[in-house]
Amino acid sequence: MASKSVLNESREISRAVALIELGARLQVLESETSLSYERLLRLYKEVAGRSPSKGQLPFSTDWFLTWQPNIHASLFLNTYEYLCKVSALEDIDAVMKAYKLYTEQITCCAVEPLLSITRAWRLVKFVNNQMLTMTRCSRCGGHFVTEPYENARHFVCGLCEPPARAGKSTAAGGILLH
Repeated sequence: MASKSVLNESREISRAVALIELGARLQVLESETSLSYERLLRLYKEVAGRSPSKGQLPFSTDWFLTWQPNIHASLFLNTYEYLCKVSALEDIDAVMKAYKLYTEQITCCAVEPLLSITRAWRLVKFVNNQMLTMTRCSRCGGHFVTEPYENARHFVCGLCEPPARAGKSTAAGGILLH
């Protein structure tokens, strides 16, 4: 029987606390730590001051492909992939750091983040399982979240070619011009 490491357990608790503070769902904590469900539940209540949300995690890839969520998901995923290239972070730590950078950049632009840490984590899982990928825009050269079978040669992103009514209202995140 392997002995438990107090140091490893401390790292797991710190990681779980950081995820809870970012708003992660309990299923993410269960997947990314080796702590028991009961400990995670107690920790969640202690850190968040409430019981965790119930219900299924979002599972559809479609959400990431719609206009505004795609821009947010692409910003996050580009940051995440860069961090993975230039650092020796564990996967979940790269997700957390990329998510923090994403939220900092979005809030600097006075825009509400559309991506939650749980959706960001799910996006990475989708990409790792080749259910989604990044495709280079043939106009601006940016890399955007797309389906794996997207024709890369003719792909045009939602920033270069937004949908007809996309972002026209201020409620939808559009800019009001006078």
